[in-house]
Amino acid sequence: MTSHLHHDSAAATVLVLDDNETNRYIVGSWLRRAGHTVVEAADGTEGLALLAAAPDGKLPELAVVDVKLPDMSGFEVCEQIKADPRTASLPVIHVSATAIELSDRTQGLHRGADAYLTEPIAPDELLATVTAALRYARARRRAERLAVRVAALNSSTLAVYAAKDGGTFTEAAAAGAATLMQSPAVAIGLSPDNRVLHVAAAPDLSGGRTSTVQPEERLLDLLAEKVLGDRAGTETAVLTGAEWRALTCREDGCADVFPGDVALVLARTKRGRPPVAFAVRADALAGADDRELLSQLAQAGALALEALRTRSEEHALVLTLQRTFLPDRLPEIPGVGLAVRYEPAADDAEIGGDFYEAIQTPDGLLLAIGDVAGHSLKAAMIMGEVRHALRAYAIEGHDPQSLLKHLDALLVRLRPSMTVTVCLVLVEPGARRIQVANAGHIPPLLRHPDGTTRYLTEHGPLLGLNLPHPPAVTHDVPEGSTLLLVTDGLIEVVGEDLDTSLRSLSDTLSRAPAGIEELCDRLLASFGQGKTDDIALLAARLD
Repeated sequence: MTSHLHHDSAAATVLVLDDNETNRYIVGSWLRRAGHTVVEAADGTEGLALLAAAPDGKLPELAVVDVKLPDMSGFEVCEQIKADPRTASLPVIHVSATAIELSDRTQGLHRGADAYLTEPIAPDELLATVTAALRYARARRRAERLAVRVAALNSSTLAVYAAKDGGTFTEAAAAGAATLMQSPAVAIGLSPDNRVLHVAAAPDLSGGRTSTVQPEERLLDLLAEKVLGDRAGTETAVLTGAEWRALTCREDGCADVFPGDVALVLARTKRGRPPVAFAVRADALAGADDRELLSQLAQAGALALEALRTRSEEHALVLTLQRTFLPDRLPEIPGVGLAVRYEPAADDAEIGGDFYEAIQTPDGLLLAIGDVAGHSLKAAMIMGEVRHALRAYAIEGHDPQSLLKHLDALLVRLRPSMTVTVCLVLVEPGARRIQVANAGHIPPLLRHPDGTTRYLTEHGPLLGLNLPHPPAVTHDVPEGSTLLLVTDGLIEVVGEDLDTSLRSLSDTLSRAPAGIEELCDRLLASFGQGKTDDIALLAARLD
């Protein structure tokens, strides 16, 4: 507070607008003795021209305007000053050399003046009025600037919280710091995959370019040792340009982001976790407001990156759990070759409940593929339950239709809010016949030895609806046929009809390599790129 009062009382450049040279001299002398710089004008036209010609940052901070001028009234001058966005916040003090009516004084105030003095005017009265007007105007401008910067802080905070990975986080954080501090900025954070990412951005208004630095491998550790130690919280420090270059430069010309000293703000959510760091020009962090705003952005950045890291760790944990639910090896059956692929959803997507299974049963080889509705840890857990139940029922010797009935009853009883799609294919001994029972899943696709393909389209309701399931349908398959089972994550495309995707899959299978491993690779390359859903596929070569 004391620093603001001192700043608000500092000397200013004052425009004195009066057609009387003696009055201009007297008022100007009082102001100069108080430390102010005085610019004089003899009429309204000259005074307005001086203001219009003054460059941004060099405008007078206050105007003392005589009410009676030869070319226009002081009231009109005041109105024009207040109407110009460049000078709208300029305080205007009206002075009158003669006694005036109360209505004239109120008119001046109503038309924009900040104060009104009439002669005789004591020097102390004028200087006190000038000081008060400057104090109010400076406080208002400071509040307006702070409001703009707080809005920028809010926007920057939203941007870092919207980041989906370490790279987009540091880009958003650096851009936010640059805009907030009007300085080139570098944001440094350890991404979830343990890569240190650096992004330097120039403020939007400067037209500067975006660039990067080449850091020492342990840059965050070194900065933390200098600034934050092992503490949680937020700390600020200043490095010399040489210190900054020693930490961030491993190539010539890489440190042009900061030509001088560098201000650092480091933030950490809790002990033992990596911090985030923001760097700007040291002179951009001169005031308490500057330090507070950048500290708040650093705190928001630390929380946002910690949330990303936690999400990444949870995603990896769930993915590991999900993989434990899938078969670790496939049965080896004479005359049947098997190949499988499982691709988890993208890192920023939820884990799903896709699964596959291959089980040797008393009646032959049972192939299964399925998908639990939803994307969550719960879906992955239910997938594990369904798969283990399927194995238990299959080993008991149940036929495909009975297997679906048992699984449906299990879901209705224990997981009444969940549904699951499952397709079962029983390959009978000798591999010349198959039985298909489908509970709402994508139909299996069969490729004959001559390359022709067809979907085995018989189907029944999803599991979990407590509806009857039809008997399995038997198909004869020629020697050398290939059977393909997939989940919807492989072929579904947003905005594309499912029938179109199914035709595309059929066409691709007809031209794909005969080897089932190569076939799986071809299908993933053709359909599996950039998908936001889990993908499971199972290919069987029936020889």
